[in-house]
Amino acid sequence: MSNRNIAIETVSLVKTYTAYDRIGFFKRVKKRVKALCGVSFKVYEGEVFGLLGPNGAGKTTTVKILSTLLLPDSGDAYILGHHVIHEATKVRKLIGVSLSVERGFFWKLTGKENLKYFGMLYGLDGQELEQRVNELLEMLGLEELGASNKLYEEYSLGMKARLSIARTLLTDPPVLILDEPTLGLDPPSARCLREMLVQLAHEKGKTVLITTHNMFEAEIICDRVAIIDKGQILAVDTVDGLKRRVADVVPLEITVYLPAQTSIEHLTRILKRDTNCPVKIFPEEKGHRIKILSSPDEVDETTSRALKSLYDQKCNVRKVEVKQPSLEDVFIKLTGKTGFR
Repeated sequence: MSNRNIAIETVSLVKTYTAYDRIGFFKRVKKRVKALCGVSFKVYEGEVFGLLGPNGAGKTTTVKILSTLLLPDSGDAYILGHHVIHEATKVRKLIGVSLSVERGFFWKLTGKENLKYFGMLYGLDGQELEQRVNELLEMLGLEELGASNKLYEEYSLGMKARLSIARTLLTDPPVLILDEPTLGLDPPSARCLREMLVQLAHEKGKTVLITTHNMFEAEIICDRVAIIDKGQILAVDTVDGLKRRVADVVPLEITVYLPAQTSIEHLTRILKRDTNCPVKIFPEEKGHRIKILSSPDEVDETTSRALKSLYDQKCNVRKVEVKQPSLEDVFIKLTGKTGFR
């Protein structure tokens, strides 16, 4: 990987915001919030790179700096060797940016009319513009869906996401920067968009940087991942490389129904005490999913202790599974926290 050209690079990015805490109805207290604390990473040409972290970790601030929309307090960032501050005009010609699948389109124009409008803003016109718009509508599946001549206000969220990607590709930029591109999409639309991003990177040679808090998404499409939390990069590696960092833990998952009088907080404390392991309980559609990180040589003992505690608390145990380590487990180990969800 190191022999490949660097498409995106950040060096010690720092960004601080002014925020306010409200005290009572009238009084506000100013405070400084550090969004980025020396963020550094490299993205290589032709890869899908994921900036993975919880909400508020600094993902959007980072991509806004890379997109020339925000100035850092200190540090540097480069797109294909061009400085995002000192060579902002050149950088903008090299990137396609989507910060929201719905933002910036005209609701009373069709999808095709929207793309033509933005194409003209980007300097395209005539036959070149017509051909490029038609190519993108076909490539993104909007022609097949009958959405080319449909008003934008009639679009589903999945169609809006596709049109947003089409807009980023109008000038055929070598670098795509996408902030939470599948947020809010239904599973089929999200899957289609993920496959499209992989194809753009691996078959078209585009460099794709996405931000996400969806660990499943990062696992299935990213060539490499940077885990960010509280404005700091905790690790950068391939998904398999990150998982090797938690080879000394075994995730134990137990699906249960909790008694009405038992709170998640109380049960978490009980299980941590009895197993002496990190514990997180996720409410799900049917019951609750309990995740316990055990050492490999103690997983049987941990399972026994956890089940005894659950039976003592009169929980209805539905399923017990020993899982393979995931990015969620990497995050738990690196931060001591219990995941993004």
